[in-house]
Amino acid sequence: MKLYDFSGAPNPRRVRIFLAEKGVDVETVQVNIFEKENLSPEFEAVNPRRIIPSLVLDDGTVIDESLAICRYFEAAFPEPALFGATAKEQGLVESWARRIEQDGITQAAYVIRNENPRFEDRAVAGLTDCPQIPELTERGRKGLSAFYVRLNDQLAKSQYIAGDNYSVADITAMCAVDFGDFVGVEVPSHLAALANWRERMAARESSKA
Repeated sequence: MKLYDFSGAPNPRRVRIFLAEKGVDVETVQVNIFEKENLSPEFEAVNPRRIIPSLVLDDGTVIDESLAICRYFEAAFPEPALFGATAKEQGLVESWARRIEQDGITQAAYVIRNENPRFEDRAVAGLTDCPQIPELTERGRKGLSAFYVRLNDQLAKSQYIAGDNYSVADITAMCAVDFGDFVGVEVPSHLAALANWRERMAARESSKA
């Protein structure tokens, strides 16, 4: 199998961290989104949606979307359980992972895709002739600021995002917060619980993936 990856983006990073936590090695192919390599005919033949990450199985099946790829590896390599062990844990992990996608990663994407000149005319992932909307940049910044507060509130009462155990929700949140830094919306210093959690996450070997 092959994992089509880009080291400069948060969603592929989620998969890399997940694989590192599982101790699984997968052949990777770098596709530079900044240089529009995902829009090339060669990559479009791999995945017509032209999005990264994309996992191609040995039988040619293509799985895209970070959480779906992580789900595949969770089923193939159940330990350690990163989507929760019980029904309650699985529901909470999935809920938080999806919230973080929408409230964190998507908001940061609004900022970079509607502000950075590299994404002129392709403000939506995988699409061309899609102009930037400057107003969405400010909306993204406001969304990220509100997201940080909600995340801090959760971490003030829970060791990890979705409870007592490290999970894909923590992976997603780490990528979201680091992505927020990258687009210029840093975590306010007074959010102590979030800052403490970030230190613990950065200390994990998988965070370097």
